[in-house]
Amino acid sequence: MRKVKYLMFIAMNRFKVKHGSEAEFERVWRERDSYIAAVPGFVTFNLMKGPSRDEYVLYVSHTHWRTKSDFEAWTKSEAFRAAHRDASNNKVNYIGPPEFEGFESVLALEPA
Repeated sequence: MRKVKYLMFIAMNRFKVKHGSEAEFERVWRERDSYIAAVPGFVTFNLMKGPSRDEYVLYVSHTHWRTKSDFEAWTKSEAFRAAHRDASNNKVNYIGPPEFEGFESVLALEPA
């Protein structure tokens, strides 16, 4: 492995989706227009399904950004408002609101 130096910021939201709402949750994400692909600094997006707990299934959304500033600019943009406009209209049953976490890269490794 070799160390590489480049900037990256990961914005992550955790969603606790009540059992029985998983298919609807995934459908909402699959069919929504995120408006994110053309945003400066956007690298990639992933929606991931995690472990099942007694009351919910954990999902996380990850967006990778070139920098934290790029992500912050996205959150203040018209594209962000458009992407989240219908968020309260979906029929997914959550346990609490999404939990946001942001991470800045301090070390990156890649194959030699």
